[in-house]
Amino acid sequence: MWTISKLTFKEMISKRIFIITIVMTLIFLALYGTAIYFAGKDTPGGGANMIQGPELILMQQFVASQLLGVGLYFSSFIIALLAILSSVTSISGEISSHQIDTWLMRPISRAQFVMGKFVGLSLLMISYAVGLFFSITALHQGIGSEWMELDISLIQMLKAVSVFVIQPFVLISFGLLVSTRMTTLNAGIVSIVLYGAAFIGGFIEQFGSLAEKTTLVNIGIIMSLIFPVDSIYRKMTVLLFDTTDNPLSFAQGGMFTSISTPSNLMVWYALLYGVLIVLFTIYRFNKRDV
Repeated sequence: MWTISKLTFKEMISKRIFIITIVMTLIFLALYGTAIYFAGKDTPGGGANMIQGPELILMQQFVASQLLGVGLYFSSFIIALLAILSSVTSISGEISSHQIDTWLMRPISRAQFVMGKFVGLSLLMISYAVGLFFSITALHQGIGSEWMELDISLIQMLKAVSVFVIQPFVLISFGLLVSTRMTTLNAGIVSIVLYGAAFIGGFIEQFGSLAEKTTLVNIGIIMSLIFPVDSIYRKMTVLLFDTTDNPLSFAQGGMFTSISTPSNLMVWYALLYGVLIVLFTIYRFNKRDV
């Protein structure tokens, strides 16, 4: 299993899609850092001016948290796409090219093969997610002026990133499942559509909470149970901005935080969801004739 994990890790790093992603990530970080610098320089209260009055303080919290939320939101999107594209090709690609025959002729079980793929991809994507998370927060807190600074402790960031990395964990487990049953193209379409549906369900839930519409909130909860990626992102923002039981949470985090706070049980549910999906993938792959 560990041999397959190492080979999967090295193979993914050498692929063109990963190299392109790293280059585009550096460009994204450069653009984000530039935006943060000029936003802090040109806004009232930044530079030589001092923030005065409760209204400016509230505005500072809103603008700063919105910009940090934008960076983390698009970081989550980049991580999700890379996790989906890497996982849906990991098994279906080897089946279509018949390279899997070489693997299965060796003294390894199909369960070890799937687990090796899962562990290799998860280690890579979790490392990438952690690096991108701290890069965004460091740019926001370091380059921005006093206008851009948020009172975020190291403990808050550690709690947030520990939840943030669950998203690629879930996406990779589901990507491997569809990769064992479908072609690469179909598996990619299903994963991306379901990912988009999860985030739409999350926005419906937030709107339902704001408008006090129970039906909309329930729709969002059901979608979170079907594919718990948006709820994980929302929980991460709550932990990062520390908006639990805060009456100004919406004003501070805006559209990139959560009005209805996901419970801690949802975090454990997402972890259990990923584990069960991997076990089901092994079961289904054992039944498949390749």
